[in-house]
Amino acid sequence: MRVFLDHSSTTPLRPEAKVALNHALGLTGNPSSVHASGQQTRALVEDARDLVAQAINCNRSEVVFTSGGTEANNQAIKGLYWSSGKKLIVSSPLEHHAVLDPIQWLESEQGAEVYWLKFDRLGQLDVSDLEAILATRGSEVALIALMMVNNETGVITDIGAVTKVAKKYNIPVHCDAVAALGNLAIDFAASGLSTMAISGHKVGAPIGVGALIVDREVKPTSLLHGGSQERALRSGTLSYPFISSFAAAVSAADADRPQRVKRLAELRDRLETQVLEALPAAVSTVSGVERTSHHAHMIFPGAQSDNILFLLDQAGISASAGSACTAGVLAPSHVLLGMGIPEDLADCAIRVTLGHNTQATDIEAFVQAIKTAYPIAVLEAANQKAI
Repeated sequence: MRVFLDHSSTTPLRPEAKVALNHALGLTGNPSSVHASGQQTRALVEDARDLVAQAINCNRSEVVFTSGGTEANNQAIKGLYWSSGKKLIVSSPLEHHAVLDPIQWLESEQGAEVYWLKFDRLGQLDVSDLEAILATRGSEVALIALMMVNNETGVITDIGAVTKVAKKYNIPVHCDAVAALGNLAIDFAASGLSTMAISGHKVGAPIGVGALIVDREVKPTSLLHGGSQERALRSGTLSYPFISSFAAAVSAADADRPQRVKRLAELRDRLETQVLEALPAAVSTVSGVERTSHHAHMIFPGAQSDNILFLLDQAGISASAGSACTAGVLAPSHVLLGMGIPEDLADCAIRVTLGHNTQATDIEAFVQAIKTAYPIAVLEAANQKAI
């Protein structure tokens, strides 16, 4: 039986989400239709909107359903940029590609200018750098885009500090909260954010559904036109089965979060302690900073991450070197390079992420597997250099 420790790429379907999905799949009706069948599925959508809003403390009208985090990030970033009439975007080199790529597209195709904020060796934002750029060019900034939790390292960004500075200049702030949903207590109403992206498959919903949370006073330009659904921000027939399942997963993740976070933190700490004791050359990349409970990120000097992952996979362990969206790209993580980690070490990193169904036996299996895999991977790397 395989051990799955790559929950930040996706996580198994929660039982509550499966029940909601199966129920919705038994219904027929376009949620925009006025007949009884359509209104039955519309009720599922609106009930789901209520559940999502309750879990993250926002107004129900602020929940705009999307196909996932990538669409939500693109809608927010491009929409806020286009509606601003300004050219400067402030963001981070540590962002997920669902944020980096639309920003870089706006830069290359739409004439945007980008200011990349500074981060320290542990992946923490230099707030003074943000304050400095806004003090000199705040009137030119179209938006600020920063993630709440880094999807590779689990490091938490103080979004409240960001929105506090941005408020002085009336700058909208977008937050990619995909890695935070279900793992942190999210309070959109108190956050000061203009928009926030979340995704279903990170909390136990099917892949292909998520939401963009849009403050009621914010009106970004729409990416999609053709039906005026979802406040005219996201046209298209609503996928009521996925939306219903998404809401059930979000609600379940919010309900069990306190106990789950505590349990996973204990398992994560056990994993790191045992690995570092058994393999003294290994390093915990971001220990000592505020991070989510389910992330373990380690560097194994002298061994390439792809070799380690191959050996772990052969032993029945699923882990990763970073975002699944860049899997197969033979280059060190842009996140680690952006933190100032040398390329030769960034190429030796492993991300282990726990989930709602992770057990102590999974940790034990990983520890035993990495103890065997690491020395072999070091030897393989040495042989490759010798060729």
